[in-house]
Amino acid sequence: MRHLFASLFLGLAACSLGGATALQQGTGAQWTSPGGDAGKTHHSLLTAITAENVGQLGLAWAADLGTMRGQEATPVVIDGVLYTSGTTGRAYAFDAASGKELWRFEPEVDMQVNRTVCCDMVNRGIAVARGKVYVAALDGWMYALDAKTGAVVWKSDFIEDRRRGDNSTGAPEIAGDVVVVGMSGAEYDVRGYVTALDLETGKLRWRWHVVPHDPKLGPQETPELEAALKTWDPNSRWDIGGGGSPWDAIHFDPETGLVLVGTGNGGPYATSKRSPAGGDNLYLASLVALDPRTGRMKWHYQETPGDNWDFTATQPMIFTRMDIDGQSRPVVLHAPKNGYLYILDRRDGKLLRANPIVRTNWAKGIDPKTGRPILDPDAADYTTGPKIVFPATTGARNWHPASYDPATGLYIGAVLDMGNLIFMTEGQKPFKARGLNNDAALIFTPDVKEALAAFPPAFGDAVRKLPAYQEALRQPATAQVRAIDPLTGKTVWAADTAGWQDRGGVLTTASGLTVYGGVTGKLFVRETKTGKLLKEIDTGTAIMAAPMTYEVNGVQYIAVMAGWGGGGYPFVPRYSAAYTRDNMNRLLVFKIGGGPVPMPDMRPALEVAPEPPAQVVGVTAQAIARGQGLFFSNCAICHANQPRSITPDLRRMQPATHEMFRQIVREGLLVPNGMPRWDDILSADDTDAIHAYLIDLQASTHKDELEKQKAGKPLDGPSLTILSNY
Repeated sequence: MRHLFASLFLGLAACSLGGATALQQGTGAQWTSPGGDAGKTHHSLLTAITAENVGQLGLAWAADLGTMRGQEATPVVIDGVLYTSGTTGRAYAFDAASGKELWRFEPEVDMQVNRTVCCDMVNRGIAVARGKVYVAALDGWMYALDAKTGAVVWKSDFIEDRRRGDNSTGAPEIAGDVVVVGMSGAEYDVRGYVTALDLETGKLRWRWHVVPHDPKLGPQETPELEAALKTWDPNSRWDIGGGGSPWDAIHFDPETGLVLVGTGNGGPYATSKRSPAGGDNLYLASLVALDPRTGRMKWHYQETPGDNWDFTATQPMIFTRMDIDGQSRPVVLHAPKNGYLYILDRRDGKLLRANPIVRTNWAKGIDPKTGRPILDPDAADYTTGPKIVFPATTGARNWHPASYDPATGLYIGAVLDMGNLIFMTEGQKPFKARGLNNDAALIFTPDVKEALAAFPPAFGDAVRKLPAYQEALRQPATAQVRAIDPLTGKTVWAADTAGWQDRGGVLTTASGLTVYGGVTGKLFVRETKTGKLLKEIDTGTAIMAAPMTYEVNGVQYIAVMAGWGGGGYPFVPRYSAAYTRDNMNRLLVFKIGGGPVPMPDMRPALEVAPEPPAQVVGVTAQAIARGQGLFFSNCAICHANQPRSITPDLRRMQPATHEMFRQIVREGLLVPNGMPRWDDILSADDTDAIHAYLIDLQASTHKDELEKQKAGKPLDGPSLTILSNY
């Protein structure tokens, strides 16, 4: 019976709340959650595709998803049906063997939420149970869909306060008779939380908050929040919310009956502004274990106490068993942004190992007795002046799933060894509702030397004197897929990627294969033990999501979602397939004996930016400068103003766009296209100032590109990735 496996899996999950159930190490023909098995190891037991025949791997079928943004989900396959999700929480069902579309679902999303989405309108997956597909839309509505038809069975609003910047990009997680989901928005004005909804009705069962509320408002919701309050300054920036949004990494453990949740960064970024008296600021940047029946916390481990650097703990977790210190232990492997790979006991959160996997100058190490980092404030405390911090806020690891191969004991995933210059303004900034409140500017180390030319000499001199500056010049960034021994943190083998924005999820198989994609559009297959390249397939579409594999009627398939986007999505690097080809979002499915992959169309040749209209009479240099500030604090996170960006390059606005600028920005003329309205934040004068700045910018771009054209130089020269109020 269709979905019987899903029901049996859920039954095991429910039973495990009363008793232990062993984890399966790897998946068979089915792939029942985005992570594959109960441990989310992204490892498969299938062996039909091998090193000997992988040279014959080719396209079995493909599906056009109908969108042009980032794809980060890993599909699920149950009883011959492939389910997956996409932009803003769309959901799809296909016959897993033929690719025939069975249904697709598009939620009605309030695109105003797009103002508070730092890292694209992505979705990281669905959950399937009891004949229903659960998907969370970008604006924070959970949908339960009939798995056979895609019809809505129920929908439930899981956003606590819609006056805030809350949104949703993560995959829901089934835990017994509830579906647990997190939320995003820590850079804005949110107080993080996870929500549990009844599987059958969608009714709220419980909600667990990551950080306390203002103590002046009365008692905290839970005893653990009362305890956390002692780790915050009573005069913290409660108006901003504190951050901590658990936007990914929610994982039910059938062995312990607990739900482990990875929590987000603090808001604003700097502890000195968020909680002036200091403190650990529980439960930011932590792993917390919750009882899925009640929502009460059982244990916690804070990976980055008093988070000061956007070091989220929301990166994917892997559950397995390992022999450590003479005992077989149920463990969680976790590599968050902060540069360390942790091994914790899943039963009580006890730290067993913590080893650096990249350069980490914010801490000198992790004390094995206390589990606390040994901080290096001289190197990384940017509250006293600009600092170059390793790793960068992009993280040593991020949302891109890793895989654990039990046969080799290797943890294999995308690793980024890069830092960033980070600095902020003096004093406290006023609260900005549904706006960026992090108060920090970032310049990644590959761009630091060139960027300093745009700053006052005193600032540049201060940066050049930093001990980390020479280190940043010597090795600006290393981006690799690495096979790591989790017990030591040592790299067994590494494969370079095309650049620091080229990171993707990983699949391993029992036949000794490691499979992953690149934003270059290539799908790579390597030998797991050695990293030897066995096969690469050019798809023409950037790949960031993790591949998965399944079997139907004795045929093994490998599937992957493809499409450029995610964090920093407006900044399309030259090596991305989306730089030269249409960013057509696709689901690509491969098998032995398959054919070539059809290539997306080439992007049109770049033309000189059109000459803009003249400035309105009376516009001053001060007004243009004011518009520039407003642009960078409100607009630049989406509009990179690069010629190959997947969002509009506002230096290339046509006359009609200039004429309708106020209607677009303040009246929501292009809301259906994903451009929200800003009349609640930007006045008419503000909008006109931004427009004046863009006219000035377009005029200079037009002039510069005319000169380049006459000189025979390319129009799309390199540009810096500078994120203000990132």
